[in-house]
Amino acid sequence: MKKILTILAITFLFLGCSSKSEDNTNVEAKLAAGKSLKDFKLNDQNEKPETLSADTQIIFFSFSKPMGHACNKFLESKPADFLAQHHAVYVADVSPAPSLIKKMFILPDLKKLKFPILLINDDKLSAEFTKGMDKDSIVVVHLDNYKITKIDNLKDAQALAALFNK
Repeated sequence: MKKILTILAITFLFLGCSSKSEDNTNVEAKLAAGKSLKDFKLNDQNEKPETLSADTQIIFFSFSKPMGHACNKFLESKPADFLAQHHAVYVADVSPAPSLIKKMFILPDLKKLKFPILLINDDKLSAEFTKGMDKDSIVVVHLDNYKITKIDNLKDAQALAALFNK
């Protein structure tokens, strides 16, 4: 009986930690050509609120674990100020991960990185950013004075490197 109660408790713990929500299907897409991101505000991996500056030219997003790893690996090989030098911002969507996994593993690992990562850590916000986007690619948003001019989908870190080597 004790084993059954333990198994049930663990099962409910993991079900309660899930961040999936069905209420986020009717949201307006934040990423579309012509839209402004002037009100863009996310916390970085150290929970510091960050906004965009008018000279931000590129925001690249990883919406999946493989793309997140590819972006992290790419940025780990660059100087700590690489993003600032290129007027770029990196955003990772960590909302799909169960909250227990995020708190115990993902966020502590991200805090060790030398470069800033802005985090989408909310299901509704994730739905707004991912609506209409290819989640299996690195989504690159090009900006001109906060306004989205173009959106590209890159398939790997080599394509991301090529973007910054233009």
